[in-house]
Amino acid sequence: MIAREGAGWQAVIADLALILFMVTASAVEAQHEEKPDSNDSTLELGEPGAVWRPEQGISLKDWLAAQAPDPRQQLTITAHYPAGAADAAYAQAQALAQQAGQPARIVLQPGQQQTLQAVLAYDQPDELARRLQVAGQ
Repeated sequence: MIAREGAGWQAVIADLALILFMVTASAVEAQHEEKPDSNDSTLELGEPGAVWRPEQGISLKDWLAAQAPDPRQQLTITAHYPAGAADAAYAQAQALAQQAGQPARIVLQPGQQQTLQAVLAYDQPDELARRLQVAGQ
């Protein structure tokens, strides 16, 4: 029997690769088993159908009047604000929602500068989707 030198390194590398795979698979499985925090307030927005920004030079009410009305769309007003300016951003967003003349969801997000935008998107709550499905059957 002739022993070759250095022939065992492939087995060591294969063992280490298998161990790494098992540790990674275990971590991924544990991550999927975690339940979301009950205080988690992630907001899922649909794909925007139309976006309004103040620099467009048209009022939000006029912009909404120019859009094709669709009861499945929801108006979301997003206000980005720098540190310490959340109250001012909320006041601006609320004034914009009143100007819109229709129900609007207001979202405040921290950012580098204060900006406003309005989005029409198909992201109504699930109850509306269920009612539409039942009505179509």
